[in-house]
Amino acid sequence: MQTYYYVLASRRFLLQEEPMEEVLKERTRHYHEQEKEIDFWLVPQPAFLEAPEMAEIKAKCPQPAAAIISTNQQFITWLKLRLEYVITGEFQAPTGTIPDALASLASVS
Repeated sequence: MQTYYYVLASRRFLLQEEPMEEVLKERTRHYHEQEKEIDFWLVPQPAFLEAPEMAEIKAKCPQPAAAIISTNQQFITWLKLRLEYVITGEFQAPTGTIPDALASLASVS
């Protein structure tokens, strides 16, 4: 079982109001230079919010939601400080209620 950390906000906030694409591209470039494996993912409509234990968190977040999920707690802490108006937390996966940490409920168009 792995611990995943997340920054959660409305999809509009993360993808339109904040320059997240630029931040994630820079982080990806840095990881490649350091020959480090990517440990963060942008997940629209994260399925982990459907787990019963996440009901209170889901209720606090405007929908549709998006999350940046990482196994690196320091990266999520840095994002929280940079973004300010987001929800952070952590969860374990895989579990019976969260079988796939990176699953999305967003439909592909």
